[in-house]
Parts: sequence; C-alpha cells; structure tokens
Amino acid sequence: MDFPYLEQLVGHTPLVRLKRITAGRNNVLLAKLEGNNPAGSVKDRPALSMFDEAERRGDIAPGDTLIEATSGNTGIALAMVAAMKGYRMVLIMPESASSERKQAMAAYGAELIEVSKEGGMEAARDLADTMVAKGEGKALDQFANPDNPLGHYRTTGPELWQQTDGQITHFVSSMGTTGTIMGVSRYLKEQRDDIQIIGLQPEDGASIAGIRRWPAAYLPKIFEPERVDRVLDIGQQEAEVHMRRLAREEGILAGVSSGGALAGALRVAEQVENAVIVFIVCDRGDRYLSTGLLAPEA
Repeated sequence: MDFPYLEQLVGHTPLVRLKRITAGRNNVLLAKLEGNNPAGSVKDRPALSMFDEAERRGDIAPGDTLIEATSGNTGIALAMVAAMKGYRMVLIMPESASSERKQAMAAYGAELIEVSKEGGMEAARDLADTMVAKGEGKALDQFANPDNPLGHYRTTGPELWQQTDGQITHFVSSMGTTGTIMGVSRYLKEQRDDIQIIGLQPEDGASIAGIRRWPAAYLPKIFEPERVDRVLDIGQQEAEVHMRRLAREEGILAGVSSGGALAGALRVAEQVENAVIVFIVCDRGDRYLSTGLLAPEA
C-alpha cells in the first residue's frame, strides 16, 4: 500500500465559504483554512520549502544546527520539519509569545532562546544574526530567503486558483514576514493581472501576533511593495473582535491575525460587488487560549 509521508500533507488545505458572516453586495467571502496543515499554520509551507531547497543546493544536511528568529508559527513549522529531517533547531523569540507556541516548539525538540518583549522581533533577529556570524549554526533566514515565497508560489497560489475555478477577484492576507502575500501575488497576477492583492499591517500601537509594521531597517528583503495593490491598517480591538466572530459565528477557531484578515476582507467587501474575496486563516486558535482573548467574557 502507498502511504504518504508527513511532508506530503503540507498544503492542500480547505477553502470554505462563510455562512453567517456575509459580505453583502453579492460578494462571496472565502476562508483558506491553513490551520489544517500538520504543524497547524500557513508557515508549514515556507518551512518545508526552505528546508527542501537548501538541501537540494547542498547548503544544509541532516545533523546541522539551524538558527532562526521567529514570533511563533514559523518556529513551530521549522521545528516540525527539523524533527522530521534530523536537524538541531535553535529558535529565538520574544518572551511575549503565547505559552502554547513555546511549548509546541519544545515538543518538537527545538531549543528556545527568549529575548525581551521590549526588544521584540528586531532583537530576536539581531541575536540570530550574531549567533550565525559566530559560527554557532546556519540560518534559513525566512525574512530574506526567496524559498519562503517560493513555497506559496508553488502551492498556495495554485490551490486558490484551482479551488475558485479562476474566479478569485481579491486576495487578503496579513503581512508579517510577507512570504505568503509575495508568493500568492506573483502566482495570481500571472493568471490574471486584475486580481487585487490586499495586505494588512497593524495600526500604530497595535500588537497583533503575526502582523507586523517593520521599521525600515528590518523590512523583510523578500518584500516587493509593487506586488501589493493596497495596504490596510488593522486595529488591535478590530482584530480581536473578528477573531472571536470567526469562532462564535462560523465555528472557525483561529488566531488574532486571522481575525484581522476577516476584518480586512469585510472592509474590501463594503467597497466592491460581485466579488470573490479570499482571506487567509493563518493558524488555529488553540495556540492562543492562554491569552484569554477567546474567553467567554472577552
């Protein structure tokens, strides 16, 4: 009998139509459920892509130590792939990350190094660069590695095109590392240039896991602004409210960035008609339960 290996289950995630949260104006609102990936997030795709391409080039081999800065989901995905392929994984992350994320990384055997909440991802990235420069390990570097968006160009984009029978008109995605929106935009624009690509960033002062507004010096090198037609600012409360709406009105338990993506998609829907609007549900909400954001009284 022919059974799949775990890596063969990355991708191929469902695309579902929302039933109770409606967009009006004859618009169709579709959610891409990336929490269905083996390690529970959209980051499984670029993690596997970066490993596979680095191995193909001979840049890394099983037994190597890899060092990566992460806010959570990429780290969990990298830890899963490292365990599957036989690597030592060192992950550097802000101490403010949810306990579920930290525990998941450790469960896969990764070593965790935390930096201060105040230092954030910038401090995590700086420390990772320092450790790699000292020869303590190798970096896949999700922020500058073209194999990150390549994973989405090869899988996420084609899936969306096929699942909508080429009818997609708008793609809405949170922007963190920006790999998802870069890879999907490249693919969809090759199919039909008038498809609108909408990126989401946090409002000033908002702290939304998975969505970033980077200082210029830390802007991911993989980001190409011309691939994004429009950028929307998402507020903290707006993202949290819509995260809870997804769970309580649609039965989709997801994280805060997914709530932000829904909010962005609904904003788009207010301004268009007869559109097929797809947004990314980045991960599962069970890795945010300790934050209290999904509690009944929230």
